Amino acid sequence: MHGHQEAADLQKKLTSQGVEYCFASYVDIHGISKTKCVPISHLEDMARGSELFTVGALDGMGLIGPQFDECAAVPDLATATILPWDKRYCWFASDLHYHGEPYANSSRVILKKALEKAASKKLAFNVGIEPEFYVYRKMSDGFAPFQTEAFRGSTPAYDLDQTFLATPLLEQLTRYVDELGWGLYSFDQEGGHGQFEIDFGYADALTTADRLTFFRFMVKNVVRSFGAVASFMPKPFSSDFRSGAHHNMSLMDTRTNENLFDIKRRPVGELARGYGLEATDEALHFIGGLLDHAEALCAVTCPSYNSYKGLIARGDMPDMSWAPVLQAYGSNNRSAMLRLPMNRPCIENRTPDMSANFYLSTALSLHAGLYGLENRGDPGRPLNENLYLEDNPRSKGRNLRRLPRTLLEATEALEASTFARDAFGEAFVDIFVAQKKKEWEAQFYAVTPTEREQYLAFV
Repeated sequence: MHGHQEAADLQKKLTSQGVEYCFASYVDIHGISKTKCVPISHLEDMARGSELFTVGALDGMGLIGPQFDECAAVPDLATATILPWDKRYCWFASDLHYHGEPYANSSRVILKKALEKAASKKLAFNVGIEPEFYVYRKMSDGFAPFQTEAFRGSTPAYDLDQTFLATPLLEQLTRYVDELGWGLYSFDQEGGHGQFEIDFGYADALTTADRLTFFRFMVKNVVRSFGAVASFMPKPFSSDFRSGAHHNMSLMDTRTNENLFDIKRRPVGELARGYGLEATDEALHFIGGLLDHAEALCAVTCPSYNSYKGLIARGDMPDMSWAPVLQAYGSNNRSAMLRLPMNRPCIENRTPDMSANFYLSTALSLHAGLYGLENRGDPGRPLNENLYLEDNPRSKGRNLRRLPRTLLEATEALEASTFARDAFGEAFVDIFVAQKKKEWEAQFYAVTPTEREQYLAFV
């Protein structure tokens, strides 16, 4: 809980800036924000955990049943964010507390515990996430891309005209990102018609997860003001690109402030030299841990039924999907799950999508990487060829596997993983698995019009 004076000083400051209301916002298992609206005059009470929530009524939060007490949302006052589009409101990232202690099944608490484990080893975890999203106009017969004009070619990616058509919206969003001090450095029209990416600076994992959670809230509200709909659905249409959320990860030695993956500051490792790589051994060990636990990790980086319609080589698309299919890494290979980008000292996981709860995806990524460091994980040699053309991955000299094909497959891997249970706790894994199996079953057993058309008269 926060000290009385800290909250009182912040209340006075926010009031002077015109803030009238506050949100102590936490997320459910899906990463969806939940809150109550509190007048600024009651900020001090909110900071002491005055706002209680029956979390058993929400998806995947535990404490199910009327006999359980409520959780309190305790705001992290350092995250105070005045809404750029409506300065009457201030948003706070918050932790849930139960009986006066951080609630073990709260997503933000889970990430903080992972960061504490890293800190005990004198390590800090930095993450940058590349958020992609679609913007649609709702029509009487469905949804149409935000830009009404067609484009030439198989994809509108990087198209100047398509980007310029969307500038009224993009200018508004990017102005807000810049105003928030996140370090805006580029934005563009992505591969899908009406799909965009806005990139900003990396930060420590907790700050990044907070920002991406707020980013989704901000994008939805700004897009709505244009009479349109923002979607973070991973794969809205089978013939178009998925919306990824690539995780760019690095570890810093807090004693020296050195990035352990940066070969400009650290020597190329012996293991890396053996594979002909310009990389540190710490980076390869971290990759080894990510690969060892790739299936379980997929359950939290790609947590929706729809996610797995994006982890394909091509499908109904006119060209390759640019999404990973195999559990592999390469020095700069965009067809692999993991790559070592040539322009930045980090490990990029290309598997995560925009339906992720970013507190959970970064937490399990860190646990997997630390596992690799502790066990001197060996990822094998890098695969730098086009993996979409690979018919026999097991011929590559290691037990190379495909990424999970369904939410059920990934969820069952998480359920069976003693590593994940050690990282997240038995109770949370059971909660997560039960929720995801329910989601999978609800959609798997639905018979679609396409199925009836294909099988009704022919089986």
